[in-house]
Amino acid sequence: MRHVHIPAQRVAKTARDSLVPARHLGDKARWYLPAALAADFLGAAVPVALVFQAAQQARPLSCALAAALAWTGVQALRRRYATRVLGESRGVLPVVHDWLILIGVLAVARVVTEESTPRLSALGALLPALLITVACHKLTYRHLTAARREAHAVSRVLVVGEPDAAEDVIAHLASRTDHPYVVVGVVPVGDGPLASGVPVAARLGDGMPKASNGDSAAVLGAVHDLHADLVLVAPGARISGERLRRVAWALHDAGLELAVFPGLVEISVKRLETLSAGGLAVLRVAPPVSRGVQPLLKSLLDRAGAAAGLVLLAPLFLGIVLAIRFGSRGPAFYRQSRIGRDGAPFTMWKFRTMVVDADALKAELSGANENDGLMFKMRRDPRVTRVGRLLRRTSMDELPQLINVLTGHMSLVGPRPPLPEEVAKYDEVELRRLTVRPGMTGLWQISGRSDLSWDETIQLDLQYVDNWSFTSDVDVMGRTLRAVVDGRGAY
Repeated sequence: MRHVHIPAQRVAKTARDSLVPARHLGDKARWYLPAALAADFLGAAVPVALVFQAAQQARPLSCALAAALAWTGVQALRRRYATRVLGESRGVLPVVHDWLILIGVLAVARVVTEESTPRLSALGALLPALLITVACHKLTYRHLTAARREAHAVSRVLVVGEPDAAEDVIAHLASRTDHPYVVVGVVPVGDGPLASGVPVAARLGDGMPKASNGDSAAVLGAVHDLHADLVLVAPGARISGERLRRVAWALHDAGLELAVFPGLVEISVKRLETLSAGGLAVLRVAPPVSRGVQPLLKSLLDRAGAAAGLVLLAPLFLGIVLAIRFGSRGPAFYRQSRIGRDGAPFTMWKFRTMVVDADALKAELSGANENDGLMFKMRRDPRVTRVGRLLRRTSMDELPQLINVLTGHMSLVGPRPPLPEEVAKYDEVELRRLTVRPGMTGLWQISGRSDLSWDETIQLDLQYVDNWSFTSDVDVMGRTLRAVVDGRGAY
């Protein structure tokens, strides 16, 4: 893929953070823990008390207290209240897993105590606990994400590795804000320049030092000088095996943390598994999901969702058609050739948002393209009609693509469907995005749309292709509604 440009100010900010102490992970907002405890306790206690009282159960308050204690107990045993965990995830699946454990625990308690409330009523009373906990997780996640943009609640990281490898790690971390790491220093292994601006705290030699503790002393000294919380090692030919092992011993004996960067990027942790083979630590990467139950569920959701959408939205379709026809001359629908799965062309349907001869005028506007890659985008494209501007702002111009989903050319969720002239310029990495069906919405849609650079767009598409799952599709569809309401990047 093309090299991702890292804004100089972000790298400079990383360097400045080494001089100005950042707020550590332990400095997360103090309200996270009480908010989580209150949401879990009350989210279980109040609905159970109300439902059991309505069902005239003999001990509604006792049952409510037991449910609340069981829910918070399950969460505590699963370490959901640990400082390192609070605010780190808005995922639904871990909460559902905990909730199913809760159901099992209370089912056993129900049999032991001979509690007689109808099963469906009891299950319904516990459902709000799941929903409230998920909502609390999303709230803290958003707050923590915003805080980390200002270098709050972060881990101060010391990077150790060969100069090129260390620079790659520093640049990657500096280009993103969706993680807790702020690089405060680097310990290069061997000779070589570093251009990131991050302070060089020490430098290790090319080979194993004569003194067995030479590397360890240098790294420990750098950690203490920079008040680092974590040492992140980018292994290479000059630091691996026994040498890395000795550094790990020294750090762990000093109560410090060590992490090793395996060289993989944009791989979901769900696809990673740690193994041991003859004393060697092995990281197994599972292949992307391509067969089995999940693709079948995705196909069923696509077809059922598209069919239901076309039926339910028929009155809206009629209103949009009339608005387009009265707003400007020409047909209400716009058909365009796009490239689908495995490079197969198909005709994509949209509501027309531009003047009839828009394609012919595109060449005249090529110099005004505001996208840095193969896509053509303008914030104030003169070809867009007044009605079309509203349709684009609300993403309603995409609704006819439900026809493409119903016919199997597209999916509800997937990469953006590219134009043939774009695909003709793809390299072998970019062609990988064509291994799945394009979607009406996707990571591109919920992450900024046209405000994203070409490299960011491709990166998101490849991330989806490699890490797709049925539950991630459901999450994207839920976040799409917020993106449509927000309207950011829609033009």
